[in-house]
Amino acid sequence: MTQSMPPIPSELRALMAEVGPKWRENVAGNVKMIVEQFSKVLKDAPRDGVEVTEHSYGAHPRQCFELFKPAGDATGRPVVIFVHGGAFVEGDRNRSAEVYSNVSVYFARHGIVALNMGYRLAPDAVYPEATTDVASVVKWTKEHANELGIDPARLFLMGHSAGGCHVGCYAYDKRLQPEGGHGLAGLIIISGRMRVDNLPENPNARKVEVYFGTDAATFEDRSPVSHVSADSPPTFVAWAEFENPLIDLYCSELVYRLALAKRKGPPLVYLAGHNHTSAIAHINTADDVLGAALLDFVRKTGG
Repeated sequence: MTQSMPPIPSELRALMAEVGPKWRENVAGNVKMIVEQFSKVLKDAPRDGVEVTEHSYGAHPRQCFELFKPAGDATGRPVVIFVHGGAFVEGDRNRSAEVYSNVSVYFARHGIVALNMGYRLAPDAVYPEATTDVASVVKWTKEHANELGIDPARLFLMGHSAGGCHVGCYAYDKRLQPEGGHGLAGLIIISGRMRVDNLPENPNARKVEVYFGTDAATFEDRSPVSHVSADSPPTFVAWAEFENPLIDLYCSELVYRLALAKRKGPPLVYLAGHNHTSAIAHINTADDVLGAALLDFVRKTGG
């Protein structure tokens, strides 16, 4: 790696410190602003030694993904499939030219094959169709393992925000898995909405209803955190100091339920000074606490 990762400028740090305590007052506006600011930073981020190709896994325009592969012909590499957020009704695998591809670029630069996948959104696709799309990409990846140079037993799912909910539904709810189980080496949740709710304090409550429906009696059963068990895949959890309402609460609940089920606490990172969007947008910058922890989790968990 000949190119160094760019630092987060001091003026952006100051903006994050100013906006953080007020994050919940204007979630949509703050997300847009942070994406714009980190896109500028990530333009200088290294992409050396990374080959990128685009693939489809279904007929819908959103059923496609970008594959980020480290240069060279190595085999038996781990693979990480990244699933973006967007409150279940919006978002894209390329929120900008740099965000969210920064996640897959980071993994590929460190010798890990990565996929940045799109999926169908509500109202075109309602629960559990986004998780069905996740299952389809897991299946595609395993079927193409030899040509990708990956070890299908070292496959990880990673989701941010609503994407965390979708990958959590796949990883934890056995009803949404193929015959034979989830087939994952591990799961990575970054600021994931791990519980379904339409509470007044959730600014995205109506968007949740578009995907999950309006019957609150179904929400417990449709929440990924409700299906954690002793045989759930190894899970890494991270969230930011300044989160969208309730996400830090639900990530904390996930950690507790995993610890209770497995009799051992999962690895986690608390991102002091970060917000819901910078938690994912800062990956592949010089602020490498989260990135290094993710690499450690994949390498140790994947064997």
